[in-house]
Amino acid sequence: MTPGAPSPPGARLAAVLQQLRQRTGLSLAQLAHATTYSKSSWERYLNGKSLPPRSAVKELCLLADEPADRALALLDIARADRTEDSGAPPTAPVRRRTATGTDAPAAGSIPAPPETDRPDTAPSETAPAETAPSDTVAADALPAPIGPGETAPGDVDPTRALPTGHRRANIVTALLSTCAVVLGALVLTHLPPTHREAAAPTPTPTAPNGNLCRRTACQNKDPIAMRCGAAPLTLAEHETTTGAWIQIRYSQECGASWARMWGAALRDRVEFRAGGRHGFLHSAQVTNRNEADTYVHTLMSVVSPGTPVQACFTPAAGGVRECFEARSADGP
Repeated sequence: MTPGAPSPPGARLAAVLQQLRQRTGLSLAQLAHATTYSKSSWERYLNGKSLPPRSAVKELCLLADEPADRALALLDIARADRTEDSGAPPTAPVRRRTATGTDAPAAGSIPAPPETDRPDTAPSETAPAETAPSDTVAADALPAPIGPGETAPGDVDPTRALPTGHRRANIVTALLSTCAVVLGALVLTHLPPTHREAAAPTPTPTAPNGNLCRRTACQNKDPIAMRCGAAPLTLAEHETTTGAWIQIRYSQECGASWARMWGAALRDRVEFRAGGRHGFLHSAQVTNRNEADTYVHTLMSVVSPGTPVQACFTPAAGGVRECFEARSADGP
């Protein structure tokens, strides 16, 4: 991969974002006006020069009338791939405590072992000076008497034997803790089977990730709210004399069809009818600037393979009403 080129996951994400932008029919300037991100930012996101934030992906999917699940999944994969390729160490840098009490990175990548794990050695001449012990030592501060079979180290200050006692206490405490953990594990593994079965949690059913309706349940419902716009077929599309675009969409999973329009002017209207002259009729009208810059769509009508569907455009400025037709089996 050449320097500056997107990774394979990043390139796949950029291609999907480009497809979504093409579906909106918006230029980069129009896309910047319809979202919270600038034209230059979208240029980087769409060409794979940088990864977009999640909110940018969601806004683009909303404009394209598509659920954001797939694009967000590609974004997560691209981010994970970039993290793996960066070569960053998996653990945080080792830090040491400075004289001022603040943390600073250590010179090496492996931390020095704690003082309690080091063998007894006499302090070197280069070590920081320690306060000399007082000539008078309290009786309870002296080391315990040497037991039978033990010899006293030569020329060792009794006050310096205290760390060894602390280390012994720490070792004993660690051994006791380990024994407690082992005994606890043995008790748990030897419990009667009925106890383990009673403690097992009840599995929680997972929520469906696909469409929220099917066939007759989708009638008169919004295709986006029902997640029927995840991967719809475009049965037919038409460019009007005013420059607006109309598409007839069909979802095989939901068994329903609808129409959407973009590039329209305020108060332009699109109508969608399924099943011939006496079929269900739905319409949508551009009511604000945001809809004019993005798109509007009708509610859904349930259709079967071969059902005739029709979309009609009525311009607000007046003129000829434009209609075109398709059948639910005409898509690819």
